[in-house]
Amino acid sequence: MLALSYPHIEKPENQPARLQRLPRVRVAQIVMDYLAYGWSVEEICRQHLYLKPAEAHAAMGYYFDHQEEIDQEINQEWEQVQAGMTQAAQSPFYTRMKAKGLL
Repeated sequence: MLALSYPHIEKPENQPARLQRLPRVRVAQIVMDYLAYGWSVEEICRQHLYLKPAEAHAAMGYYFDHQEEIDQEINQEWEQVQAGMTQAAQSPFYTRMKAKGLL
């Protein structure tokens, strides 16, 4: 079996795939712009000037070869955001502001 290599991408064990040069930037973050806005690699690079085209292309290549993994990461992040919003919605501040008609 041929092992694939993704230049510009690193995948530490039990961690999300990320850019080598910018380890805080996950492949999933780049993919979210593609999925949410339908942006091409060129547009993603125009919107995020810190990205090199080769990095964005490598991230998208990794995504298309590991779509289930990245989609799962995105879904987990979405669920965490939704859970956080639910918890915030139950805060005393939110309750008071809603009762006053300010929300």
